[in-house]
Amino acid sequence: MPRALILVLDSVGIGAAPDAARYGDEGADTLGHIAEACARGDANHGPVRAGPLHLPNLVELGLGEACRLASGRVPPGLERNASPLGRYGCATEISKGKDTPSGHWEIAGVPVPFDWGYFPRETPCFTAELIEALCKEADLPGTLGNCHASGTDIIAALGEEHIKSGKPICYTSADSVFQIAAHEPTFGLDRLYEVCAVARRLVDPLRIGRVIARPFVGSPAEGFERTANRRDYSVPPPGATVLDLASQAGRDVVTVGKIGDIFAHSGTGRVLKANGNAALFERTLEGINMLSDGGLLFANFIDFDTIYGHRRDTAGYAAALEEFDARVPALRRKMHPDDLVVITADHGCDPTWRGTDHTLEQIPVLLFGPSIEPGPVGCRSTFADIAAAVSTHLALPATPAGTARDMLAH
Repeated sequence: MPRALILVLDSVGIGAAPDAARYGDEGADTLGHIAEACARGDANHGPVRAGPLHLPNLVELGLGEACRLASGRVPPGLERNASPLGRYGCATEISKGKDTPSGHWEIAGVPVPFDWGYFPRETPCFTAELIEALCKEADLPGTLGNCHASGTDIIAALGEEHIKSGKPICYTSADSVFQIAAHEPTFGLDRLYEVCAVARRLVDPLRIGRVIARPFVGSPAEGFERTANRRDYSVPPPGATVLDLASQAGRDVVTVGKIGDIFAHSGTGRVLKANGNAALFERTLEGINMLSDGGLLFANFIDFDTIYGHRRDTAGYAAALEEFDARVPALRRKMHPDDLVVITADHGCDPTWRGTDHTLEQIPVLLFGPSIEPGPVGCRSTFADIAAAVSTHLALPATPAGTARDMLAH
């Protein structure tokens, strides 16, 4: 039986979505702007990388042509004289928002039909009632932050006070999220998780998509650093995803990285965790090795978004893309004759854009496998077409949304 893999390059958008102006993102283009910066020599990264963006393996699979479909141009360095060896296209999100759960759920066949709740762009951004309830039910002496902030910036600013006071750092962003940062050695990881569980229940009536535990280590003198023990407390998707359909059919399911958290562990099978793209790729290869015939693997590569996109590090983002591209041949060597791989993204996070938030963009859709014929799949009207293609390939029931028409050719 065939197998299928979905690999999400978190935030690797390829051009503004048609409705990007709703969010002030008209003109955003994560991959295109990175490529332009590289071509100008503005994204050199010490001894790690220099010059034009070099992604030969992804370009071979059709990445440059996917960009052409999305934005009308091939970014510099992503040109290819020969026809791509994979099926390629782009997709637009129909869910409301530009956040991680919405993007991943729609990729899995379940668009978000409702508006998420968001916290206002003011300080304090959380109501007194919410904070009072959190402190009472989680037995806290108070909280710090209570504002919109960059996660790394706020622990640098408030980490020392947090250690001294025992008050966790609470903050949000443009996403539908309530984040709680705490120092692992002094506050305790289990206690942080307990506080987040309380917060998850309290924000449910507000339709907040995620509560995120953000543990960190370090000292005021040496600086603070977030650890790999992040945990997301998500609400479950509003319908049966392709992960659920595979699990219900008795298929083998392996999820890598934060996929388990994003889907509230619904249908996520065996969960392989790791810290950083390199380790996540190794776990993906491990997952491929263990994946049974007829199985589904779903992986997320988070560094593009959290380390480089939100921090607006164009050179680091370019280097991370090139490092991922260099591993693609190892992935292809692991494939069985009937395997399908889909490489895609969940939203944009243009490192050249104003602010630090996600950008509403189209995503690349690259499908390939030994038995998959190359060619264009066009501009898809929903991310859910990915799930439809995977369901068709695995002979699973149809997903709630999406169509596989023209997505696959054998």
